[in-house]
Amino acid sequence: MTPEHRTSPRPNRITALFGTDVPVVLGPFGGVSSVELTAAVSDGGGLGSYGLYGYRADAIRNTVAELRKATAKPFALNLWIPTGNETTSLPQAAFDRYLETLKPYFDELALPLPHMPDRFLPDYEEQVEATLAAGPAVVSFVFGVPAPELIEAAHRRGIVVVGTATTVAEAVALEAGGVDAVVASGMESGGHRVSFLKPAEESLIGTFALVPQVADAVTIPVIAAGGIADRRGYAAAMALGADAVQVGSAFLATRESAAVPAYRAVLHSPAARETVLTSALSGRLARGIPNRIIAELSEANVAKAGLSEAGIPERRIAPFPAQNWLTGRFRPEAAAQGNTDLMSLWAGQSAALIRHDSAADVLAELLAGTAIL
Repeated sequence: MTPEHRTSPRPNRITALFGTDVPVVLGPFGGVSSVELTAAVSDGGGLGSYGLYGYRADAIRNTVAELRKATAKPFALNLWIPTGNETTSLPQAAFDRYLETLKPYFDELALPLPHMPDRFLPDYEEQVEATLAAGPAVVSFVFGVPAPELIEAAHRRGIVVVGTATTVAEAVALEAGGVDAVVASGMESGGHRVSFLKPAEESLIGTFALVPQVADAVTIPVIAAGGIADRRGYAAAMALGADAVQVGSAFLATRESAAVPAYRAVLHSPAARETVLTSALSGRLARGIPNRIIAELSEANVAKAGLSEAGIPERRIAPFPAQNWLTGRFRPEAAAQGNTDLMSLWAGQSAALIRHDSAADVLAELLAGTAIL
C-alpha cells in the first residue's frame, strides 16, 4: 500500500451524509469564526463550520453570502438552542452592580461604560428562520435537542441536522429527537460546555470514555470532539467508534482563523499546557487558558466582594447571557490591543499539541492518523 493510500481515509457514513471528502469537521467558534477558515477546511475536503452565536438575521444572511463566495463546498452553520434559564432582562440596579464589578477593565482599556440593552441576545426563532433560508449543507446545534418542526423544515430543504452531546443520555435524546448525527463532546473541549440534561459541572466525561459509549448507544453517526489536535487523536477517536472528528483549538491557532495574533501566540506557547473551567467571563461554564481576568473574576474572589443585608454572599457576576454581553463590550478592544489578560482565551486540553499555523497543515496532520489505524 502506498503512503498516499495509507493517508487517504475511505468514504464513510459522515462523508456520505455531509458530501465531504474526509471525516474532519471544523469546530464552530461562537465569536471567532471566520469565513476564510471555514472555507479553507471545506475546500480541503472537510466540513467547515461557522458559529452564529449573537448573530441577527441580517448578519446571518450576509455571512452566508460571503461563505458562498469563498467556497463551493459544503459547510455548516451552528446555533445555540435556548435552555430556558437565560436571563432576558435585568433590573437596572442589578445591571449596575454587575457593571461595577467590571468597571476597572473598561477603565483600563479607556472605554466608556455601556448602557443596558433591550435584550442580551438576538431572537432564536429569527436566527433559525434565517439559517434555514440560507440553505447550508449542515446546521448543527448545541445546548439541546432541536424542535421536531425545525428538523422537519431542515430536512425538507435537504439540510443535514447535527446535535451535540456531553453525555450518553444526551446522545440518546438527540437521536430520539431526529438528528442525523451527533457530536460527542468530551470535557477536554475548549469553549463552552454545552450540556443540557444536567448541569455542565455534572456532565464532565472525557472524550475517550464518552465516544465508545455513545457509539454503542446510538445508531446515527458519531463525531468525536475534545482533546483531538493531531494524528494520534484522530486515530484514537476513529478506533473507538467515531465516524469523524471535530477539531477546534488546532484550527483556531491557524492564520486563517479570526483569532488575533496575540491569541494565536498564546495557543502556540507553553501557556496552552494549562486550561481551566470557568463561568467568570460569560456566566456559563467554559474551558480556556487562565489569565488575569479569570483569576480576578473567579467565583471565590467575587463572593468575598460583599454580603447582602441577610449576610449572604452577593453575586457580582451576571448570569448568562448578561455576563457574556457585558464582558463582550470590552473583550474586542482587549483583543485589538493584544491584551491577553483581558480576553477570553478559549482552548481545549490538547492545545499544547498544536504545531501548525495553516488549516491545510492541520488537516494533513489529522489525516495522517489514517496510517495508524
